[in-house]
Amino acid sequence: MLCDRLWHNARLATMTGPGLGVVEDGIVATLDGRIVYAGPAGAAPAFEGARIDCEGRWITPGLIDCHTHLVFGGNRANEFEMRLKGATYEEIARAGGGIVSTVKATRAASEDELIAQALPRLEALMAEGATTVEIKSGYGLSLADEMKQLRTARALAKRCNVNIATTFLGAHALPPEMNGDKDRYIDLVCSEMVPAIAQEGLADAVDGFCESIAFSPEQIARVFEAATKQGLRVKLHADQLSDGGGAVLAARFHAISADHLEHTGEDGIAAMARAGTVAVLLPGAYYFLRETKLPPVNLLREYTVPVALATDCNPGTSPLTSLLLVLNMGATLFRLTVEECLLAVTRNAAKALGRNDIGMLKSGKRCDLAIWNIESLAELVYRIGFNPLHQRVWNGA
Repeated sequence: MLCDRLWHNARLATMTGPGLGVVEDGIVATLDGRIVYAGPAGAAPAFEGARIDCEGRWITPGLIDCHTHLVFGGNRANEFEMRLKGATYEEIARAGGGIVSTVKATRAASEDELIAQALPRLEALMAEGATTVEIKSGYGLSLADEMKQLRTARALAKRCNVNIATTFLGAHALPPEMNGDKDRYIDLVCSEMVPAIAQEGLADAVDGFCESIAFSPEQIARVFEAATKQGLRVKLHADQLSDGGGAVLAARFHAISADHLEHTGEDGIAAMARAGTVAVLLPGAYYFLRETKLPPVNLLREYTVPVALATDCNPGTSPLTSLLLVLNMGATLFRLTVEECLLAVTRNAAKALGRNDIGMLKSGKRCDLAIWNIESLAELVYRIGFNPLHQRVWNGA
């Protein structure tokens, strides 16, 4: 049987079983960027193609960062320093900080400048085995600047060997020129931004920030209705600071994911389970903001809601570009198991993006692999500040 490449003498975590789908003596064969076989060497067909000896290394699917705000202008290190000195959020905002500062910097930057700033962040994720990264807009807050962010994200995919999923997050915050009129801004998002972005094919999904400091469930529902009319899937920043019914709203629109969820109650988790909505937990923001309210992990387990983990890379609340650190945070902060953590950045992260072609080592899936210099899979979760990646394979190459 013909193949382009065959990785052999490997241990596999296929992510295909009820657990991690471990194969101790495994091979992965690829043809034209797709896996044609992943499983026990003893059960494999006779392949003809370039053979690569993995020397007993572990192979997992390429890692997936399913929630980032990776494209933005400037940074907010000065605000971080101000908070350490005791400044409140209101004091920082009065000094021109907060999301307004990132909006100002993003609007001022050209696409080339945004690409140059985003590339090191993306390359850091790729260096740790990421082969798919979601990138949201949400720091432009005007049609032209939101489209600029989304075009930048698409341009990054052309520069790097990585899958980029783009998400329109126009309902992220209220731009200053709206003078506090949230409904007028939501009108703009629904009537102009969503249709234009859909027509240009710039977004794979639409997101919103449902919170008292952002937008109400009723306002986000309008955004989701507009997205649905354009054939776009939806996802939601839900219940991060309070239980405002975000998870229930996400489930009502059959969102592919609801993210954060620290304050979600049982009714929200039950609704997500019925809707098939993935829970995306973001320990970087939890850590950076010194939160104390843990997401309802036991309820997610009880209702068998799939759990994903992501960096939430953004300048204000999670300036994090390491999925390996996220794995450790998921275990130490949220008490997820090794198995739960690894599924959370592979199979479940793929579900959170509505993708069925990635996240597993299985015939027919994309051949996106991470090959690791480790003795046990637990090392990927256990280590801090150590990158054991041996090789990253994207699209079979």
